[in-house]
Amino acid sequence: MAQLIRTARIERKLTVAELAERAAVSRGLIQRIEQGDPGCAIGAVFEVAALLGIRLFNADQPTLSANTAIQQQTLVLLPQAARDSRKPVKDDF
Repeated sequence: MAQLIRTARIERKLTVAELAERAAVSRGLIQRIEQGDPGCAIGAVFEVAALLGIRLFNADQPTLSANTAIQQQTLVLLPQAARDSRKPVKDDF
């Protein structure tokens, strides 16, 4: 979700400050959402996604997998210093 939000913001040529103003949240929260911080309020994440036109609830598994693959291919093109180096979140409860 974080990658989709960041990509959509950049494609729409919005700065973090502009998106934060439209969503009525702080710039820091937008930055944390784009970094995938699990401490962000889910309502704020959904609000930002809706403002950017990201479809949330009607995507099926193949569509989500395809979007994830596209995002990963985009990341491969970036220099290593720009890639996210955090460990993946263990979400298999």
